[in-house]
Amino acid sequence: MDIQNKSLDEFYKEAAEFTGKDIATLLPPGINKDIGHFNIFDIAETMKEVKLKNTMPYNRRAYYKISLIRGKNRAEYADKIIQVEKNALLFATPKVPYHWVPQDENQAGAFCVFTDDFLLKNKSGVVLDELPIFRSGGYPVFELSDEEADDLHFIFNKMKKEINSDYEYKYDLLRNYVLELIHHGQKLQPASTLHSSQNASERIISLFIELLERQFPIESPNQKLKLRSAKEFAERLAIHVNHLNKVLKEKTGKTTTEFISRRMVQEAKILLKQTDWNISQIAYSLGFDEVAHFSNFFKKQTELAPLTFRS
Repeated sequence: MDIQNKSLDEFYKEAAEFTGKDIATLLPPGINKDIGHFNIFDIAETMKEVKLKNTMPYNRRAYYKISLIRGKNRAEYADKIIQVEKNALLFATPKVPYHWVPQDENQAGAFCVFTDDFLLKNKSGVVLDELPIFRSGGYPVFELSDEEADDLHFIFNKMKKEINSDYEYKYDLLRNYVLELIHHGQKLQPASTLHSSQNASERIISLFIELLERQFPIESPNQKLKLRSAKEFAERLAIHVNHLNKVLKEKTGKTTTEFISRRMVQEAKILLKQTDWNISQIAYSLGFDEVAHFSNFFKKQTELAPLTFRS
């Protein structure tokens, strides 16, 4: 099972818990890997079992999400808080972690989830990460007027109707609806209510750890660690690497590199003890191009060579 499928499995497990429905009933009719993955949900329904003020984290997910949210809410990023008083359109990407915090019980709207290969099936060959709305470094939350929210609600309703239809080319239509939402978002100006918070440092640490942990466990020799440096993590969090290092050092006494190295060693130990992968495969999965580099790294952290530790 690859990480993307695992993440979708986790999403449907959570959705089933929220709605009280069987996972099978939540899946779109006729969904299959050939067309990528797409689904749509009603926010009021998924919120039934979520207590007021509970944070709703969208972590460890390898899919994209577009949400039309009607209600008072707060979006928390690493170093920004975006307050939404009434209506908002939110674009979520696997690259940028955040928390969505409902501020009252009156929540409505809809959201759709989809994988990158869903839109790649479109003849236009859209690459999501190349679109401005999904680039790292931004905060794609857009406040909407009631009229704008009504217009977008109409698009989501068309999605709901189409996904349950028997039309042979319904997924082509759904791709067009997704692209319509994306282009609508790219025309909007970002929400202006950006506020600093006394808890900004805690949020940065929390989201950094979330980004780090979402890469594990490593389940296949073909799965390669993507984020390994402080700079790469800072870019995903849309903050300067010096700021990330400063916050971690001040609050935890450890540097960003120490956090990353400790987690990599922890995973290396698990792979050495619990798998039959050779050292080259383990080195590759942890992002090392050379076995010697991995061996030196592991020995520096543990004072043991990988083979010695394994035996």
